[in-house]
Amino acid sequence: MKLWVGLGNPGAKYAGNRHNIGFMALDRIAADHGFTPWRKAFQGLVSEGRLGTEKVALLKPETFMNLSGQSVQAAVAFWKLSLSDLTVFHDELDLAPGKLRLKQGGGHAGHNGLRSIHGHLGDAYARVRLGIGHPGHKDAVAPYVLHDFAKADADWLEDLLRGISDGAEALAAGDAQKFLNAVALRTAPPRSSTTKERPQVPALAPKPEEDTRSPMQKLLDRFR
Repeated sequence: MKLWVGLGNPGAKYAGNRHNIGFMALDRIAADHGFTPWRKAFQGLVSEGRLGTEKVALLKPETFMNLSGQSVQAAVAFWKLSLSDLTVFHDELDLAPGKLRLKQGGGHAGHNGLRSIHGHLGDAYARVRLGIGHPGHKDAVAPYVLHDFAKADADWLEDLLRGISDGAEALAAGDAQKFLNAVALRTAPPRSSTTKERPQVPALAPKPEEDTRSPMQKLLDRFR
């Protein structure tokens, strides 16, 4: 069994925040793949289903971001999971909006949700880093992540969430490259050629120079 955790803050006030993109990813997976209705458990909301041959539980902690580790630890303990079965979906300031990266282990880079999970379970779990961009100055980070996505973000956000859902089965199976390919097909689809190659036009033979000699001169030139 796999446990996928989306990070965010509970309640309608935060639902559209950049910080809640982890919740959004899990909501899309649950809706698209016929998972069970969300139910309260482990200080959060849980939905269960299958992706291919893998059974997957989705968890959205409702402890608020800074205490996410409490909820995740409770779920890991209940299902007796190892950290290799845990994947966390979270917002990433250091990636451009719409970009996605996979990471195994490592630091929390100041992300309070990851910091809390580190404190309760360690760092040996997988992460799906969801780029939201950086406001440009560290003092602007808090209001930036706790603000809703702009209308201009709607298209790339939709493409990213659809790509994650498309590739969810591959991710559950451990096929990272296939998952990334599925996301890329939504977020950076190959461009079809819209211009046909122009046919080569044969060069026109140069016109012969006009012969300006007089008839008498032409006759004389023949006998030279």
